[in-house]
Amino acid sequence: MNIRSLAKVSLLAAFALSVVTTLPDPVQAQVAAKVEAQTRPNFGVLLDPPTRARPRAHRRYDYGRYRGPDWRPLPRSPHQEEVVLVDCGGNPGSGAIESAVQRVRPGGTLIIRARAGACVGWLNIDKPMTIIGDSGFDPRRWDAATPTLQARRPALPDRRPGVRVEVRDLVFASPHAGEAACVIGYGAEIVMSRVGFRHAGDEAAIYVDGGLLDLRDALIDARTVSAAVVADGAAVTLYETAVTGAVSGVDLTPGSAAPSSLTSVTLIGSEQPNSFGPRAIGLIVRASRDYGQVAVSNAKICGYVEGVAVEGASVSVSNSRICKGDKGAVLYNGELLFDQNRVRVDQVGVAAASGRAVITGNSFAGVRDAIYGEPRASIEARDNRVWSRDLCRPRFENRYRDRYVPSWGGGDRGYDCQYSPYPRDWWEAEDGQYYDYGYPLDGYDRYQQGYGWYDRDGRYVPDNRYYGDDRWSRGGRGW
Repeated sequence: MNIRSLAKVSLLAAFALSVVTTLPDPVQAQVAAKVEAQTRPNFGVLLDPPTRARPRAHRRYDYGRYRGPDWRPLPRSPHQEEVVLVDCGGNPGSGAIESAVQRVRPGGTLIIRARAGACVGWLNIDKPMTIIGDSGFDPRRWDAATPTLQARRPALPDRRPGVRVEVRDLVFASPHAGEAACVIGYGAEIVMSRVGFRHAGDEAAIYVDGGLLDLRDALIDARTVSAAVVADGAAVTLYETAVTGAVSGVDLTPGSAAPSSLTSVTLIGSEQPNSFGPRAIGLIVRASRDYGQVAVSNAKICGYVEGVAVEGASVSVSNSRICKGDKGAVLYNGELLFDQNRVRVDQVGVAAASGRAVITGNSFAGVRDAIYGEPRASIEARDNRVWSRDLCRPRFENRYRDRYVPSWGGGDRGYDCQYSPYPRDWWEAEDGQYYDYGYPLDGYDRYQQGYGWYDRDGRYVPDNRYYGDDRWSRGGRGW
């Protein structure tokens, strides 16, 4: 470098130094404020972090590509397929079913074949997929070559879906579930058809929290003190589904999304007494922050202390049968529409503690009280019929001298007592030998024809001399 170049460098350095040292006072204040703003903590940024990352200086080495002595390649993601067939029967604990789930691409299909026995494992599903058994499912023949997915000990959930999962022609078995459910879903859409459940434990066979649960042509045998199906805030659709063995059948907490419906559902309880263990309820609808709706039609609910219990929602029960219990339906709060049902229980047909109940066109048999309401409840009852030896004992009113007529009354209470025999074709096939719940009034058929009367104690007095209204006067036919 020559002398002229050194002179230029020294001149530029001197000029830069002079620029820095000769800044005016306002500029110095701005620089100080900027430094303070950079060093002062900004709690707003901590609470609301920026969406874009700050640019960073490029490092000298890219450790993702640098292959040193300790370098190990990352595990490759499994090759995903549209359709995966797995035959995991007879080889429990091999992990074949778990690896098969990983191989299915999102939206794909997993076909399970278990010819040598049940597939033992559990599924953790985080992508939409369809699971199909390679042979059909017949509820009357559980062991007829039906693919079975069994949970290993200790029992773990068979599936934990977070998206839409469809299952067909498969049996889920959890014989030693303990405190775990067989199927668990959190905000998932679970659609099942032609499936079976064999569950034994302390929790429900199916538990869903939010999302959707659609069961069709399903059979659930749950030996549990909990409800067989528990849905919290989920939209539930049950069609042609049978639940047996559990202390309680279905436990719903409806949300504000789509209404829940139970159509042609059969709930058979263990017929445990009310003083033993938890309260046995066929269908319980719980209250939530959102006022949901539940519709029940063409259902059979038998073997529970309370057939239907409503704690806070809008529930309609129509064209259903409730039997072998203490109470047919109990309204603790909310709304209940009870229409065209047949109820055969020991205590109360419909009881309302609070809320609004509309009871129309029902048949009650064997009850001690057909409709019971507390002061906080609003009840509208009409066109109901009752067969009961306790409730429908007639009163005998004096008509002429020592001649009395039977009177049942009850019309002002929303029901009419029936003097005819209880229909034999109602529940005879489902509930054993026929029993007439009607009050047996001696000679009532002859009395209806216009002959005879009753005394003050209710004994029939036959008399063929007087006919029709003539028996209530001194005259008679042919006199």
